[in-house]
Amino acid sequence: MSQSHTDYTSRFAIDPVAAAAMGTDELRHNFHIDGLFQSGRISLTYTHYDRMIVGGAVPIGSPLQLEAIKPTGTKGFLDRRELIAVNIGGVGVITTGGQSFELQARDMLYLGMGTQDVSFASADEGAPAKFYLLSAPAHLAHPSRLIRIGDAKRLDLGSKDACNERSIFQFIHADGAKTCQLVVGMTQLAPGSIWNTMPCHVHDRRMEAYLYFDLAETARVFHFMGEPDETRHIVMGNEEAVLSPGWSIHSGAGTSNYAFIWAMAGDNVDYTDVDPVALGDLR
Repeated sequence: MSQSHTDYTSRFAIDPVAAAAMGTDELRHNFHIDGLFQSGRISLTYTHYDRMIVGGAVPIGSPLQLEAIKPTGTKGFLDRRELIAVNIGGVGVITTGGQSFELQARDMLYLGMGTQDVSFASADEGAPAKFYLLSAPAHLAHPSRLIRIGDAKRLDLGSKDACNERSIFQFIHADGAKTCQLVVGMTQLAPGSIWNTMPCHVHDRRMEAYLYFDLAETARVFHFMGEPDETRHIVMGNEEAVLSPGWSIHSGAGTSNYAFIWAMAGDNVDYTDVDPVALGDLR
């Protein structure tokens, strides 16, 4: 039997009352995810928020095979799931049976339920691909689809005066690739802008996960979470992820500009289905 190159851990769901009583270490243990991008490994976190799996794959040398993990309870990883992989590294190739997809930096690949024999490779070991992986349960087998960053639906929002000038790239939207419940996109903040998702909102119908990247080694993002009247923060470094339950706000401010990938899973894929929170109601 070949040696496994997959590591996984699980995160149980936390209610807002319990989260409000947590200190820094407890908040980080339950909501913060680091170590996603390990050379030659696939690192996965299975969450009990809408059964979302958040992970990373960094192929060095031989391709990395996507393997089922015990929490999914299936023979194949995608037997009852869908997956989106976003490349934030060098050029990479994802192979699924007889198909190969080349992903440049910030391109995304959707793989539907039932896809078999998925592997990840780097075009150049000196500049390896870094695949950010997001997976949720599925009920239909939608076609695989490569979405390049230039083909994403782009929205330019915010202003320099408000320090939130940004470009939003919607990989999944009503007129694009179909998914069962995964909704994924990327936000790039302009130089001089630091705020994301402020004024903030909650959406109890679905959870969300953020991956912050394109941060200098010494830069940080202060990610805000919690119920609107009981907020907390988690300090985020480059290429670190954070889980956001449906009851929590999800917003952040950085010491410089940055990019982040946001992903949701839950009851629907409607971007407008949110409950806005007025700034005056935050505590």
